[in-house]
Amino acid sequence: MPAVDEFAGELAALGWVTDLLVAGSLATGDHLPGVSDLDLVAVTDGRVDAARQATLSAVHRRLDAGAAAGLHLGCVYVDAATVPDVHLRHPTWTHGQLVQRILSGITRAELARHGYAVFGRPPREVIPPMSDDDVRAAARAELTGYWAWATRRPWLWLDPALADLGLTSMARGRHALRHGTLLTKSRAVAEAAAPAWLIAQLAARRRGEPVTSPRIRTALIAWRDARRTVRRARQRIT
Repeated sequence: MPAVDEFAGELAALGWVTDLLVAGSLATGDHLPGVSDLDLVAVTDGRVDAARQATLSAVHRRLDAGAAAGLHLGCVYVDAATVPDVHLRHPTWTHGQLVQRILSGITRAELARHGYAVFGRPPREVIPPMSDDDVRAAARAELTGYWAWATRRPWLWLDPALADLGLTSMARGRHALRHGTLLTKSRAVAEAAAPAWLIAQLAARRRGEPVTSPRIRTALIAWRDARRTVRRARQRIT
């Protein structure tokens, strides 16, 4: 992908990014141009301090206005010495800004099981292996963390993008809890806990078609599904 290649060249030229790894839908073979995000992880030689963060922000802004425009390219920057620390927050470029986020268990699983390197070491030499139980634990952490927080704020679900993401994320979470394996977003659409008409509309949007669903009704369906799924995850019911 030209944008990823250009990005890789920019990072390699800095001299302190040692590995650029691909996660998410691009790693699992589920990437849809114009629809999917580009989820990348960069491993650095040393801490990404304020000066390095400023440099990275400039690189991303330049790319977002050029080769990566509309591609939703995001990247987590992890100091190699801190990879084992699953609770540490790292500088992360997402949706046009640099924030601090952990390298989630699900992203670690994507890297360990499906990821590949644009340059540097293969992910399996960077990320510890993820067993089926590790995947289950990662899914439970996401469900009882961010998604539990979101269920306590029902007004958020009026955002159609969050409602869609919630429905597919709940399907992916349930699958991971049951099987200890990862489910792609495209497959998750078919397993969403939603009426057939909404599943068809989710599938159309996944293909990039401009299909609109009833906002309030969809929000209610997605919010209720998330509440059920979070509750079962807390109770360790699969």
